[in-house]
Amino acid sequence: MAAKPPPAPAGEKKKKPPRPGPPPPPVPVATAALVARVAAAKVFGLWPSSALAGLQPVWTTEAGRGKLTLDLSASKRDLPKEPEQHAQLLDLVQAEIDALVSSNAPITVAEATRADTERAFGDPITPLYDGGKPPKNAKPDDVVRVASLAGFAVDATALPVASSASGPIQLVGRTSDNPKKKPETMVLLAGKKKQLSLKFSTDASEAAAAAPTGDMTQAASASQQAHRALSLTPLVAAQPKVTQKSEAETEDEGEMVVDPWAVEGKIDYSKLVEKFGSQLLTPSLLERLGALAAKNGMRLHRFFRRGIFFSHRDLAKILDAAENRKGLYLYTGRGPSSAAMHLGHLVPFLMTQWLQAALGVPLVVQMTDDEKFLWKGEYDEKKGEYDLNRFGALTRENAKDIIACGFDVDKTFIFSDCDYMGHMYPNVCRIWKSITYSTARAAFGFEGSSNVGQSAFPAIQAAPSFPSSFRIPLSKCGPRPDDACCLIPCAIDQDPYFRVTRDVAHKIAPKSHPLRGKPALVHSKFFPPLQGALGKMSASNTDSAVFLTDSDDEIRRKIMTHAFSGGRETAKLQRELGADLEIDVAYQWLRFFLEDDEELDAIGKSYGSGQGPYWNTAAVKERLVVELQKLVRAHKARRDVLTDSDVDAWMAVRALGAPY
Repeated sequence: MAAKPPPAPAGEKKKKPPRPGPPPPPVPVATAALVARVAAAKVFGLWPSSALAGLQPVWTTEAGRGKLTLDLSASKRDLPKEPEQHAQLLDLVQAEIDALVSSNAPITVAEATRADTERAFGDPITPLYDGGKPPKNAKPDDVVRVASLAGFAVDATALPVASSASGPIQLVGRTSDNPKKKPETMVLLAGKKKQLSLKFSTDASEAAAAAPTGDMTQAASASQQAHRALSLTPLVAAQPKVTQKSEAETEDEGEMVVDPWAVEGKIDYSKLVEKFGSQLLTPSLLERLGALAAKNGMRLHRFFRRGIFFSHRDLAKILDAAENRKGLYLYTGRGPSSAAMHLGHLVPFLMTQWLQAALGVPLVVQMTDDEKFLWKGEYDEKKGEYDLNRFGALTRENAKDIIACGFDVDKTFIFSDCDYMGHMYPNVCRIWKSITYSTARAAFGFEGSSNVGQSAFPAIQAAPSFPSSFRIPLSKCGPRPDDACCLIPCAIDQDPYFRVTRDVAHKIAPKSHPLRGKPALVHSKFFPPLQGALGKMSASNTDSAVFLTDSDDEIRRKIMTHAFSGGRETAKLQRELGADLEIDVAYQWLRFFLEDDEELDAIGKSYGSGQGPYWNTAAVKERLVVELQKLVRAHKARRDVLTDSDVDAWMAVRALGAPY
């Protein structure tokens, strides 16, 4: 029998033993708390601090549920007082939660001493801790666990999180059946209190892996930039830059690298959509787009019919604007790095030209001569000057290639950043003010060696997303031109620029804008290089691409010599097994450029089975050569008649024709 504790000395009050704290939350609840905490930080502009800040032990009585109470006094967002706007803010938090869950966003966890943690994550470290200070009685040799999610690094020493943001996670308790009782999920701004209460439910499986641990040095190198992005105002979600590896490593591991500067490896587009948080184009959206095109006597473009343009952001709202004949314009661009464009460059312009004709809307084309100079410009010691003018000359040459695509001159404005900057500069300033340098560094991978122009450029590429950057060209774009919606057709590697743009758009556009200023996007898959489907074409490797200046003979040589074949090693095997169409470059290029669906289907069936007229690689390549020669000759014919005066007319600042 256990001995009783000795009685307290006379005159001294008996001390009660300390009450034990609640047990650690289950892994799914803890992970959901981290996800909800990060989502709230993104919406309200809060320091990430500890995911356990304000986490109430609801899980001890309600299985699969948790509750956070967060202080909003340091929020960087203007907090409205109207309850209906509170509901909108909670909708935004739920949307951020859904985005993290749907993308299966990875959670990186590492352990180290407090001293090593603070050293690894740099100075300032305030976002790492609640209230900006380490816990009381914290010692340098204390072991600290740091969890990183979507660019937010937090002290998660007592948080048993999983390795990814799994779900579903749903905010609950937004209303109360008892009028005397407040909802459990709410924005509270009464009196001096500024609080956010989030109650959530999750049925994520306990099998979602226990929290991984690892070396702090490795964890810090992977998340340090993203962590620092939160040191000021984390209103923009930091997008971690994909770590680039050597070509040999990429091929060996099959690693996918996709960012605005590099596309490497075998591309898994379904994973890319999850990673970027975009949405796949649906049959219903394509049906609506096709119906709009039919009104102008056009068929849905083959790029849509064949899934080459496959992903989008807010296309439904763009179609709403077009169906209701509201203000709408297109925006695309070109970085003039070479005198001649190749077929890969042509793809977004062919799509944009079709959209302009199908919808009948204005178009602005940004020529980023400043960008190419900032990344590729050089100082000429002999001349004592930079070669900025060289990129201006390339702009005019590339403009001829763009004009030759068949755009409507009355509804198209092509502009050079260097020439037009004064008109956009107010919006560029607003965007600069809205995005911290830390955020830009985390999103785009800027380093200490990056020049200041490079770090400033994302705002310049973002500015054309706002119709107020084109007071004159878009002056006829509806009764309220500043409310015009913007649609951007682009390859999906350009999406990071516009994710950041969309995050700050509400600060630039008027509140009446249908999308709160956010540009909508449609994304294309990559046009494969001749050597195979790993990556995309490069202007620096002339044998990886067919250029719009190539002769018939040069086109034939490149296709017959360099186009990677999906055919078998011998004629016998080809007859027996047929070709692998997924890796065959000639067939994939035909998908891009051969208009006739029935002919393409027949070629695919013949080549894929090893039977019929296109049973072998040579026959398919020959068909492609004929198609490309026809396309390039027609483009050359249109380009060759263009003069410098024509280019001046297309680049003149003027009012474009009204939409529709």
